[in-house]
Amino acid sequence: MFSLKKNNVSFVLLLICITLPTVISAETNRQHYTKDTFIHWLNAAYIAQAAYQTTEKMTAVLKTQGYEVEQSRQIEGFSVGYILATNHQSRQHILAVRGTANAENIMVDAAFVLVPDKLTSIKIHQGFLLSARDIYHSVKDEITPGYTINTIGHSLGGAAAVILAMMFDSQGFPIGEVITFGQPKVTNISGSRNFEHLNITRLVTPKDIVPLIPPLDPMDMMNLSIFWHQGIEVVLYQNNQYAVLTGISSMLRAADFLNDVPSKQHINNHFMSTYIDYLKPKLESPVEIKYESDFKFSDWFGSSTTENKK
Repeated sequence: MFSLKKNNVSFVLLLICITLPTVISAETNRQHYTKDTFIHWLNAAYIAQAAYQTTEKMTAVLKTQGYEVEQSRQIEGFSVGYILATNHQSRQHILAVRGTANAENIMVDAAFVLVPDKLTSIKIHQGFLLSARDIYHSVKDEITPGYTINTIGHSLGGAAAVILAMMFDSQGFPIGEVITFGQPKVTNISGSRNFEHLNITRLVTPKDIVPLIPPLDPMDMMNLSIFWHQGIEVVLYQNNQYAVLTGISSMLRAADFLNDVPSKQHINNHFMSTYIDYLKPKLESPVEIKYESDFKFSDWFGSSTTENKK
């Protein structure tokens, strides 16, 4: 058992209020994905990886999936670039955003500041917002009216991909799906709920530290300004197994950050090549398992043992 200080009681009550609906929802809406879904995600991973490569390689990868590259650009002053591609037969756009494969740079450069955004009417991480806003203004006139927009991104590019989907959605553009790999959080609880209708899938590996930042601070929940993930989180294991998390379950996975010391393993788990390697074994017989967290509330509040004296 752990002991709570009085000033932590309100936090625990708030946590319970947030947790119960999420747990009930998770039990009644469990996701069981087939090999076709993992093939689809692997194709998205190839696109996310190609975003780091030459224009020729990007064009070739997208062509195999029926898309033509319309625009490709590096955002000046930011570590992101993007590709806009179109499939006229299916009337679909893909907006793939390149981030950084260097997890160390993300940890050093991250500034956990939320600022208001006029387009989406929510608060968004300042650095991610600036790069996404630049991309939005660069591509919005290239979007074909009536075409569905799908966004893909890795790392900081995944953060931008989510923000771009929210921006286009708020302006009435049809949004298909958002697929991200190793994506950090971009908004708070309120912002996440405003766009919970979006089809967002966040693929993570168990030891990729980037999706866990900004780290979970329990005291932030007192004023509901805590950074909060969106959509469904799929944890990819090295074998054919995977786990599905949403809401508070996903956030408590982020709390494992408290029990982990950053290492080379965490950096390697952030590479797109690792995501591709972890997706491949699931193309035959994917198996969903329950995620086992080593998080304990005592990690936040401390623990104590007492002996009952008679």
